[in-house]
Amino acid sequence: MAGPHTRSHRTPALACAALAACATLIACGDGSGTAGPSPSSPGASSPAKDSPAGEQLVLRRRQTGGFAGLGGPGSVPEFSLYSTGRAVASSQGRLTEYRLKPDALRRLLDEARAAGLGRSHTVGSDRIADAIITVVGMGDATTRIIQPESQAGPEARFLKRLDPAGWPAADQAAKPRPYAPEKTAVLAGPTTGGGTVKTWPLKPLGKGAQVAGAICTLAPPKKIPETGPDIAWRSEGETYSVRLRPLLPGELSCQDLA
Repeated sequence: MAGPHTRSHRTPALACAALAACATLIACGDGSGTAGPSPSSPGASSPAKDSPAGEQLVLRRRQTGGFAGLGGPGSVPEFSLYSTGRAVASSQGRLTEYRLKPDALRRLLDEARAAGLGRSHTVGSDRIADAIITVVGMGDATTRIIQPESQAGPEARFLKRLDPAGWPAADQAAKPRPYAPEKTAVLAGPTTGGGTVKTWPLKPLGKGAQVAGAICTLAPPKKIPETGPDIAWRSEGETYSVRLRPLLPGELSCQDLA
């Protein structure tokens, strides 16, 4: 049996091996020796406790702007990709989880860098009123693509690769499945008047963090009652409108939505 002295040397060695494996996973595959993307990205935070060790956000896409004010505070990004190959995509109010194989993940990140997403810049004119803007975060870089359907550059062409519905089955390590968050942010705000008023059964809506233009509390999804724009909730004598925002991997608190 190995003694305490032997174990003390084994632990650092295992830690080094794990770090090396993680670095290989997100490293650039062009043979230049350039390091992979920084784990941080706009909206990124520390890995969630139930996430695989070392999982980090590496690529994110969201839409903003337009007459309807897309991508407002507390909204869910359309696409988030993590260093484990996990991706979460939002479509028509539904969140779906995908799993890329390591080789497919490396190819996708290489393609993103080749498209110029590894450096911060803007594609298109900032002078278009109410323009739809696609914002892509990769590491510390942020790329803004204004009216992407009107752009012909590599950045706009790459956006179709951020639609997991088009990923080949051979690139995926598992079948897509509904994303199941452990916690959901309850964002309470002023009511617009009218509709049904119900009593809120969980933590008081007025005793939360001021985030994303609302008062935010967290709750397990299964305990949250069904709600909608036509339902108001009374909590400790006050009436609120409520919208729900599932926490994504790496989001631990209301502050992560800011």
